[in-house]
Amino acid sequence: MLSIREPAFSKDFALVVLGQIISILGAALLRFALSLYVLDITGRADIFAGLLALSSVPLLLSPIGGALADRFNRRNLMVVFDLISGIIICCLFLSLLMQQPSIVAIGIVMTLLALISAMYSPAVIASIPLLVADNKLEQANGIVQAIQALSQVAAPVLGGVLYAMLPFKTLVIVSAILFFCSALLEMFISIPFVKQAQPPSILKDLQLGFLYVGQHTFIVKCIVLAASLNLLLTPFFIVAVPIILRIAMQASDMLYGIAMGVIDFATIIGALSIGLFAKHLRMNRLYRWLFVIALLTMPIALTVTPSVLQHSFILSILIFIGCSIAIAMLITILSIFVITAVQKQTPNAHLGKVMAIITASAQCTAPLGQILYGIIFEVTQQTMYWSILLMSCAVLLLALLAKKMWSHTESEETL
Repeated sequence: MLSIREPAFSKDFALVVLGQIISILGAALLRFALSLYVLDITGRADIFAGLLALSSVPLLLSPIGGALADRFNRRNLMVVFDLISGIIICCLFLSLLMQQPSIVAIGIVMTLLALISAMYSPAVIASIPLLVADNKLEQANGIVQAIQALSQVAAPVLGGVLYAMLPFKTLVIVSAILFFCSALLEMFISIPFVKQAQPPSILKDLQLGFLYVGQHTFIVKCIVLAASLNLLLTPFFIVAVPIILRIAMQASDMLYGIAMGVIDFATIIGALSIGLFAKHLRMNRLYRWLFVIALLTMPIALTVTPSVLQHSFILSILIFIGCSIAIAMLITILSIFVITAVQKQTPNAHLGKVMAIITASAQCTAPLGQILYGIIFEVTQQTMYWSILLMSCAVLLLALLAKKMWSHTESEETL
């Protein structure tokens, strides 16, 4: 007699994932198209960079989205946020029909969409533990993070093709339709929600969220680790990898594009493979993974030495890409594991706020890391291997810190 296998994930989680794919694709396409549009009509890189920076500021307000996710039905929040995004984009479309929108108007649209995204993400992250079993939580988080990573890889390619093939107005309305489709799908999701007594205001709710985090050492340690990873390792791929490929290795446009694409794709593979490693991961063993990352940076330092580059360029770039792929995968796996550990230990009533606080804290350190990397690599432009060795030492120190933080016992993981 044939046995019917139960699906790995519920229908509701599948709908959340599908809604994420549609809305994130719509947002990524619009962001890429708007950036190209601004660059085309102004021809100024400073305005282009300024708008991108401005649209990133609302991400720091994600704790407010976390408070909303704990106060209201998370399914309804997803629907409302996608509908509002679609309406904002429709307003942009109408302005395009009447006249060319000003740079200020485009900046307002990008900022509003980034603000809604900051509110939207905590609702999704806080919903996942309610839709999947504990033993599938790492894998579910990996799928959600893989979708976000895939959008970053696919948006420049797909957006560039569509921007060249279709009128800009068509791209804008397509993006709006995608948001409305996502909202329609999310109406069919069922996320458990029990209305509980809440503080009288969002600000009071936020205050309680920060107090809750401060009272739980385990969460504070996870925030320190996540922020440190974003400070030391995330900027490596944003700042250091392009500099090494273009300046130190003088890679061609094609080789540069292939290398960046392969490394970005490694993030997706790492997110999807978290299920294979989940059983072997423990908070008191994370320092070992950080030691491995520190060791992987050492061959990278070797590949940018003049003697090795002159001896064998092909070998250098293969080692560089191989080690970078491994580091990207390990960082992704560690990040998902830390997020999942916090999700498992946090009561549903505080989950949205706690996850948003972790996200905002980590995002605050990334720009600082990018600035530091830019300064260090500029100073050591002729001897970049020193910059990479410095990064290796910093990761080793982080490994020692992680070992000390979780050196006592795993019982600390239960709040």
